[in-house]
This record gives sequence, C-alpha cells and structure tokens, in this order.
Amino acid sequence: MTPQERHALEALHDRDENFPQPETDDVYDVTSILDGSKSIDFSHGGGELRDLARDLFNDTKNIEDEGWQKRRMDYRTRRDRARRRTDAFAREMPELVRAYLEWSAKSAGKFCSETGRCRNTRPSTDSNDGQVQLYVLGIFCAEKHVLHIKTEDFSVSSALVRQGVVPCAPLRPHTAVMIDALELYRVARNRSPHLSIQAFVKTISDLQGVQYRPYLTRLFSIALDVYLQMRLVVNDLVLKVLRRDAPDWRLQNSCPACTYTLKDEPDLKFKLLFAMDGNDSLKRISRAAIGGYESTAKDIGERFVGDDRYLSRSFVDQFGAGGSDASLTEPTADNDNPCAGRWKNMKEDVTSRMWGIFDEAGIFMAICRHGFSLVIADIVQSGEQAKYPLAVVSKLLDVFGDNLAGGYDIGCKFGATLNCSVVGPRAQALNYTSLVPAFHGYAHRRLCQLRFLARYVDGLGLEDLEGCERTFSKTNGLASAVRYASAFHRCQAIAGYVAHNDEYEVYQNLTTMILNNYKQAIRIIQEGKNALPRLMDELGITDVSVFSSWLLEEKEYLTARSREPEEETLQMEYWQKLVNLDASRKHLSDLAWTMATPSSASTSSFQATTRKETMRRHAMENFEKDLKMAQELEIKLGITKRWVPEDEEWQTAGRLVANRKYQRCLDQLESLVVARIFELSKMNQAGTGYKLRKHIAKALKARSAAIRTALDRFNTAARACSPPRRQLTFEEVVEYTFLADFDLLRNSTREDISQRPWASPAARAAMDQYFKVCRAEEEIKRLNVEIRRIITYLRDEDRYMEACIAQLQVSHPALAYQVQVHYNVRARFTNHHLRLLTEIAHLRGFTGTTVAGESTKTNPGDSAGEPATVIPSASSIAAVPTFPPAVCHSGDDSSDLDEPDADDNEYGDDSSALTLQEIIRISSDGYGVQE
Repeated sequence: MTPQERHALEALHDRDENFPQPETDDVYDVTSILDGSKSIDFSHGGGELRDLARDLFNDTKNIEDEGWQKRRMDYRTRRDRARRRTDAFAREMPELVRAYLEWSAKSAGKFCSETGRCRNTRPSTDSNDGQVQLYVLGIFCAEKHVLHIKTEDFSVSSALVRQGVVPCAPLRPHTAVMIDALELYRVARNRSPHLSIQAFVKTISDLQGVQYRPYLTRLFSIALDVYLQMRLVVNDLVLKVLRRDAPDWRLQNSCPACTYTLKDEPDLKFKLLFAMDGNDSLKRISRAAIGGYESTAKDIGERFVGDDRYLSRSFVDQFGAGGSDASLTEPTADNDNPCAGRWKNMKEDVTSRMWGIFDEAGIFMAICRHGFSLVIADIVQSGEQAKYPLAVVSKLLDVFGDNLAGGYDIGCKFGATLNCSVVGPRAQALNYTSLVPAFHGYAHRRLCQLRFLARYVDGLGLEDLEGCERTFSKTNGLASAVRYASAFHRCQAIAGYVAHNDEYEVYQNLTTMILNNYKQAIRIIQEGKNALPRLMDELGITDVSVFSSWLLEEKEYLTARSREPEEETLQMEYWQKLVNLDASRKHLSDLAWTMATPSSASTSSFQATTRKETMRRHAMENFEKDLKMAQELEIKLGITKRWVPEDEEWQTAGRLVANRKYQRCLDQLESLVVARIFELSKMNQAGTGYKLRKHIAKALKARSAAIRTALDRFNTAARACSPPRRQLTFEEVVEYTFLADFDLLRNSTREDISQRPWASPAARAAMDQYFKVCRAEEEIKRLNVEIRRIITYLRDEDRYMEACIAQLQVSHPALAYQVQVHYNVRARFTNHHLRLLTEIAHLRGFTGTTVAGESTKTNPGDSAGEPATVIPSASSIAAVPTFPPAVCHSGDDSSDLDEPDADDNEYGDDSSALTLQEIIRISSDGYGVQE
C-alpha cells in the first residue's frame, strides 16, 4: 500500500467522540506563551494566566485518567521515586501547613458516619471549581469520594488537606487518608508500640467490609509521614508564637519539679538528679549488612525529626577515642576504687564483630528523677562506649551548670573515666557527682558502695536512680517496629514515643510519685523512731554520730586491705617458685639412667632410651628455668640465703599463699551466687515467658551444683588457712543477698574483724536503719521544695497560656486554636495534680507548704514571664528539610515492598505538572497567609 492510499483510509476513520475536542478556536500554545513568542490578552481583573494553567492541568489529568496518554517507560528506581515524592511534599509543606491550620480551626475534620462523607467537604458553587475523585481511607470509610478544588486553592494537595484528608502523592493523587485516621493511629501507636501500620489498615478494611490491598499499607505510611511533618511544623510555629523556640528551652523546662526554681527556697545539695544508661533493644539492622542500600542521611535526629532530645553524632563523636580525648583508650586506675578495673562493658574488642550488622545498636538516654527524658543519643555500630555518657554529662553541664548528680550502672568506673577526659576539669569545677544506682550498686564491692551507693550519699534522699530501667521497660515495645525500619522512621518512632510518654504518662504521674515518696519517707522515719533506739540500747550506743564513725572506719579498713602489699606479693611468688623448683628437682632425680649391653639392646629398648633422654632433657630445662626465676626473685627481695621449709619466712609465705587461694575460691563462690540472684530476680519478673522460665530454672539447677562444688573448694581452702577460717554451708551461701557479706569474709584473712563493732550483724542493721532515716529526712526536704515548685508552675502556666490564647484570638484565630491544643496536653491533668497535692498536704507528718511562690524564671516564654506572643509572618512557614525516602516503615513487614504500588504513576514528579503548579502559585492573587 502506498503512503497516499494509507492516508486516504485513515481519513475515513470515525473520530472518537470521547476524545476531548476544543469547542472554540481560542487555543493557546503554552510553550509559545511561556517563552514569550506569543502574547495573551489580560483584563484589568487579572487571573487569565492562572485559569489557563488550571484548565490545562485539569485537561492533562482527565486525559491520563481516561487512558489516552501513552505510558512511557519509567527507568527510575523506587528510591528515586520516593526521593522525588518527598522533595515535592517538602516544597508543598508551607501550603499544607496553612491548609491544616485552617482545617483544624474550622471543623477538626470529624467524619460523619450518617452521610458517609467528610463533614467539611465543601459543596461546589463555582463553575470554575475543579474536582478530583480519590479513594479515601478513613475510620468510617474506605471508598471513592469526589472532593472539590476551589479557584483559591494553591495546589491539589493543599485543597485536600483543607478538607481533612492527606494525599499519598503531591501532584496527582489517587488515594488519600483522612487526618482522623492518621491521628488515631499516631496516638494508638504511642500507647501500644506493637501496633503496626499493616495491622491498622487491615483493621479498617475489615470494619468497612472491603478487601485489604497490600499497597494501602505503603500509601498509609506515606500519608502518615506527611501528617507528622505537618504536625512538626505546626508545633514549631506554636513554640515560636509562645517565644519558647530558644535553643535548649525544652531541656531547661522539661520537668517542673526539677527545673522550675523559686525565690527564697531552701538550697539543695544536688540541683538536678538524673539517671543515664544504655539500652540495646532498639537496634536497627544495617541495610548494607543485608545487601540493601543505606541512607546517607546523617544526624537525622536534628535535621529530619526536629526533636532536640537527640544529640547529634558529630557532637557525641568528639568525646570518643578518635576525637580530642585520646586518654579514653587507656585503662583507668583509681587506687580508692576497687571497681575501676572490674567492669568491662565499655570495651569493644570482643563485641566489635557482632555490632557490625547493626547501624544503630541501641540508644543511650538520660532522664530526671521523675522520669522526664532529657537527652538521647544513638549508639552507632558499637557497644556502650564511654563517649556516650561523656556527651550526656557535657550537654547537661552546659545547660544546667553546677551541682549535678548522675546515676550510672558503672558510675564508679565512669567517674575515673570522666576525670581523665576533656570534660573532667569542667565537671570538677562544677562539682559534678557520679553515683551508682541502688539496685546495680549491690553488685559492686563494699568499698565502692561506701563511696557511690545511694544509701550512703548525703543529700540524695530516697532516690534510687533506676529510672532508666523503668523507661526502657516501656520503650522495649518499639524493638520489633524499628529493627528493620529506615533510619528516619526509627528516629521518628523513638522521638514520638518518648515525647508522648513525657506528656501523657510521666507528667500525669508526677504528683503520684511525689505522694508515694512522701508516704514512704514518713513510714521510714516512723519505723526508725521505733526500731533505732532499741537497737542502740542493745549495742550500748547513746550518740547517733557513732554510725558515721563506723562507716568511715569500715571504709578506711577496706581501703587498706583492697590491695596486697607489694613485698608480700613478691614473697608469695618466691615461695611458689621454690615449691616449683623443689618439684622439678625431684622429678629430675627420679629419671634414672638405664644400662644396656649390645646383647640386651633391641629396637624397643632403643626407642625407650630415646624417650627417657628426651624426658630428662625437658626436666633439666624446667629445673634450670625454675632455678633462674628463683634467683631473680632473691635479688629483688635481697635474700642472701635460700629459704627451706624449716625457716620461719617459708612458713609465713606459705600461710599468705593459702590465704590468697582462699580469696580466689571466695571470688568464684561470690560470682556464682550473684548470678543465681540475678536469675532468680529474672525468673520472678513480670513478662518473663514460660520457655524463658524453664530455661532459667534449668540454669539454676546447674548453678546450684556449681555452687556446691565451689563451696567444697572454699571450705578446703578455709581449713588450710592459719588459723583456719570460717567454713560455710550451702544454706548460708544461698541466703547471702548482699556482697558486703562476702567482702567481710574476704578481708578477714589478715586480722580477725569479728570483734570490730561495725562488723556484727546487729551493728550493721542499726547502721542501715540510721542511714535510711537520714535519707528519708532529706527526701522530705526535697519533696517540700518540689511540691511548691509544681503549685507555682500550675498557677503561672495557666495565667501565661490563657493570656497568650486571648491575644491570638484577635490576631490569628487559627494559631490560637493550635496553642489551645498545645496547652490542653498538660492542662487536662491540672485538677488531678491539685487533688493529689491536697492529699499530700493532709498527710500526718507533712512539713511543707502549699502556698505558691515566685519563680526565678521570668524570661520571655517562661511561665512567670510577661505574656507576649509573636505572630509569624508569611515567610516564617518555611519548608522543612527533606526527610529521607521511606523504604520500610516501622512495624511493616518487609514482604510488602514487593507488592505493586497502585500510585506509582502518581509519584512521577514530571516537569510539565511542576511547571503548571508553579504558574498557579505565582499567578494567584493574595498569595500568603493572614498576619
């Protein structure tokens, strides 16, 4: 067929009536208009260019919906599409935030289950308005809806947000999620971290009687990221309006009881009590380790999540071994601290390979004594290194200044490390105190307890410094959700959960904790008044100051006995070498020569002779080696005559060796008993599963057999001592719950301390009772200060926030509503706090006051400051930093990544759509927000 014949046949084809045809000849060439080669008529009213761009945008979308546009081959990867999508959402974020503010203030986006539509869906009254049909996923719906786009809307996304739904694509969405559903999931996940997006979307599908589509999980995750980002920007606006956006403002005002200081209040020895510890439950698998790509985003806690709790990696790394402090790689030594070289969990040599599979191996966290989070640092591809507590202490010293006290599981070891670090001089100048928590402290040496344990530290009160363990028991629920999440979603989940826990759990329980502590302190004081005089009468004590003297005497005794004298060590080593020399000499003499004649010689006798010659040569070498070592020790000790068993020096050194073996056996017995104590506590702990209980029970049975074997060795060594030491029974050993009992046995080898007044069980019980009463009295003093701070804070915060809301109601009602929501987070618990504070005031033994005081914090933004809001300008709602692409949301199964994305064609951020979007934005009249 010739070309002419083919064209003639094509001319006979019927034109498809469904194809949109221009109704007039007034057709514009957009390319010619944009490059200036063709003009367009403008009226005085304006708006022609905007209407033209909007019509072209709608026509393009209709053509695509009807399938007339041919799908081009897309060579982009999922990562590319996700990055372009998030970049587009970031450009739209200022408009989305404005739309969200308007939607929140007007209708709060409630869904009407009676009509099956959004209550704030706007009816179309303008013929120029556009419309878009979307699959809307919400609490009460999972179906297609038609939503309208008015001429004043800047973009499709902002138009949808203004109607209470969040699109899953920035330009041409096909699916959207209602804000009510997103908010419900956000709150539900913070209350139950195990709830995944997949389970939530399946629940909605089941309720609405529709089939669950796996791609909806991913689309919901995208909408959730956009929604959380909008909330983040709104929260920043609220803080800016309230003048609470200064650096470290949240940290300086995190806990009302700890930070809201008053004028003329009693001085406390420790300005702030906090606990810090690491937790390895929130690990995240490295994508590189499993063959995937890894996000290149750094410091995500600062840049993307916007949570100032997170310490940046660069800030933490400056305290590491590769930073400015090279002394951290060297072993620390403290002559007064027997635990300084005992704990090894800061060393990485053994576990470095295991941590390689994780990018973040956990978190290191600091909280105040009431449970409010202070700072968080990611443990990056390592164990619990010293740089993490050093970074925490440095940050808190910068913010709070002097007289801080921090509890750490290995606070004794960390104290020595801190003194050797770059933070050491500043920590000493600001009087920082390193402590050991109460529970972990009982696994430390007795001498360490006397220096660092909470019971013996003046000014500490009844605080146990174990708050991190209670916090980690909650955050452990996030472990399954963040293990395979992206770096961004992991940080997002942790920061969101911790912030929610602070505002809704810790703040609510603030006065409950104070009430319980006050009751506990009163009970301890009352018990002490009844029991302590009786114990003192039995011991013949008339002055309570003797208990402090006993504690000091015990500390001096244990310090003097904490290390073996160098001369005694050399003497014992010399004695042992003499014993080895005597044994090698005897072994050499036992190897006698054998005589053989040519007639008696044979092949077998020749081989036996060869073996004996080799044995004799080895024995000779061992004898010469032992002799040389003995001679070297004789030179060091200045011994002119070699010791023999009949000499007094030989016998004295033998007794020292027997005592050393006694202590070695005691150390082994102690370690087995401590392991048994920990296993028993774990077995009785709530949440321990059946299989783990059976495993622990089996381990306890094996541990009991090991304890019996170690006990037999201990008693054998005790009998060999001169004089013989006390022997133990199995029943006595298993009742040992404090390591101080072992320390008394360990340090009784050089002298009998049973006659010391502080060594008797009755005296030790009296000492413990006395110091418990002292700590209880200190606790009441601190609680009285904290009660008055809370009362003053509640009064000042109500006044400040109500005044700020009243100011904003006139100038910016939308922001006034957001400030009201922000205020209601804590205001809902005010009556609860006042009721419990009234209950505390009626306790028998209450010595404080419930009269509000005057705060020392009167700076702009403080609760006691002058209420003066700052109205943001149109340019203040800036685009937030682009968050990394989401590969797998927290809590989602990785298999969902293989499902086809229904909205993949939405993610194509093509240049034509972006150009039209920019034309609409620039040509719109009145661009901006109300100031």
